[in-house]
Amino acid sequence: MSESPYQKRRILRLSKDQTQRADARENRRRLVEAARSAFASGESVALEDIAARADVGIGTLYRHFPKREALVAAVYHDQIEDLRAGADALLAWHAPLEALRRWMDLFAEWATAKRGMVETLAAMRRSGALDFDASRGEIEGILATLLAAGRDAGVLRADADPADVRSLLAGALAVAEDPTQAGRLFDLVLDAVKAGRP
Repeated sequence: MSESPYQKRRILRLSKDQTQRADARENRRRLVEAARSAFASGESVALEDIAARADVGIGTLYRHFPKREALVAAVYHDQIEDLRAGADALLAWHAPLEALRRWMDLFAEWATAKRGMVETLAAMRRSGALDFDASRGEIEGILATLLAAGRDAGVLRADADPADVRSLLAGALAVAEDPTQAGRLFDLVLDAVKAGRP
């Protein structure tokens, strides 16, 4: 049975809607990726520059992210998802101790990539526009998975607390003079949570 003109128009409209949604998803992905790269420079970057890096118009950026804060929040959450995916991949390919240590390096990269967002994130924290307690909880949840794998393998202390480890990593990054020293401090954190330590 042949399709009626109405059915044909409906199919064309649905096809067009799907194409537009796919284009919108791709534009959003490119904007977040361009913003991540721009913010990692540590400098304040104009939204027009981010749109240009993503090869979209400024109107497209504002359709997805009406305010700078919305773009910063998207990048921030995207980075946390990378930390989660990184932990899963590392546990799939490495022993728990090695996975945890490599994840610490991912954590350092995540912290570094936030340099150009610091002022906006601070303002969002003050205004309550971004729930930092929830974000901290997500990171601690990722660490809990890594620590549990180490405990199950008998190589990490049973009392290693995800919140404590997160605080140690953040503190190490705050005081480290360069990435090499940060790496050494991370090695000490790993040694502190190994099984058999008092």
